[in-house]
Amino acid sequence: MAFGITRTELAAWKAKVRQGEVSLLTHFWLHPRYPNIKTVTKAGCADLNALLNWGEAYGLERKHLHLREEFPHFDLIGDKQAEILAREGLWDQITRFRIQA
Repeated sequence: MAFGITRTELAAWKAKVRQGEVSLLTHFWLHPRYPNIKTVTKAGCADLNALLNWGEAYGLERKHLHLREEFPHFDLIGDKQAEILAREGLWDQITRFRIQA
């Protein structure tokens, strides 16, 4: 279940992804498989080669890519999420969602 973002933020992320831009969107998230994880960041891009190259630069493996029709993406959680958000300079998302490394 995703929450803590607006429709406008989601629409902006989708538009960037469709345009072939790597775009990151963080939201609060609950999943029984990960009881200690409270947020997830979706790193998406419709250009699969661009997304795979971006992911490779951060040590993400192709097997973790979610091949959704319009919105292929990596789900970033935990330490990797914090590391990537910091390296991308997305301090607003780190602060807003209280993400700690």
